[in-house]
Amino acid sequence: MTSTAEVAPERERTRSIYRGDPGMWSWVLHRITGVLTFFFLFVHVLDTALVRVNPDTYNSVVETYKNPIVGFMELALVAAILYHGLNGVRVMLVDFWSKGCKYQRPMLWTIVVIWFVVMIPGAIRIIQHIIEEF
Repeated sequence: MTSTAEVAPERERTRSIYRGDPGMWSWVLHRITGVLTFFFLFVHVLDTALVRVNPDTYNSVVETYKNPIVGFMELALVAAILYHGLNGVRVMLVDFWSKGCKYQRPMLWTIVVIWFVVMIPGAIRIIQHIIEEF
C-alpha cells in the first residue's frame, strides 16, 4: 500500500498592523503602567495595615523607604501613574467619542506632550527632595 503525502500550500504570512507603531507601544505601556500601579497600591495597603498590627514595625518599614533608590522608584511611580491616567482619558475618548478613532494618533502625541510638560517640573521637585534627604 503506497500513499502519497500531500503538502499543504504555504500560507502567506500576514503582518500585524501594530508592528512597531506608536499605537502598539501606547497599548503596551498602558498595560505595564496599570500593573505597576496595582502592585504599588497592593504594597501600600499592606504596609499601611502594619500601623494597626504594630506601630513600631510600621515605623521601621517606613524608615527603609528613606533612601535614594526608593526616591527614584517614587519618580518612576509618578511617571507611570501620570502616563496611565492621561492615556486612559485618550482611550475613553477613542471609545466613546464618535470621532475618537479619527483623532487617536494626534491625541496620543498630545498626551505625550502633556506628560512631558507635567513630568519635567515634577521630576525636578522629586529629585530635589532626594538630594535634600541625603
